[in-house]
Amino acid sequence: MIKVSKKAKTKISQLMTEGGFDVSDDFVRVGVKSGGCSGLSYEMFFDTEKSENDFTEQYGEVAIVVDNQSVDHIRGATLDYKEGLNETGFSIDNPNVSRTCGCGNSFS
Repeated sequence: MIKVSKKAKTKISQLMTEGGFDVSDDFVRVGVKSGGCSGLSYEMFFDTEKSENDFTEQYGEVAIVVDNQSVDHIRGATLDYKEGLNETGFSIDNPNVSRTCGCGNSFS
């Protein structure tokens, strides 16, 4: 489904703990929604409730959940966390993307 880098797993665990989430029970929901100048954009947030149609992947203590409408858009993508002068935060490297907008926040 989606790969998660070691840095992303570490940062997710840290942020979940700081935010009052239980890493062993709660999870990160990653999805795709309509919007942005290229048509689609990513969404990522902590969640506590799953749907029967969700796909779940476990990466150590971190669980990633993707809804059934988003899974084809992000299959094979990699979730990473970067810390640097030019870029800090989560990023998704997605081989399914045919084009992105100039600001890099949406894709098709």
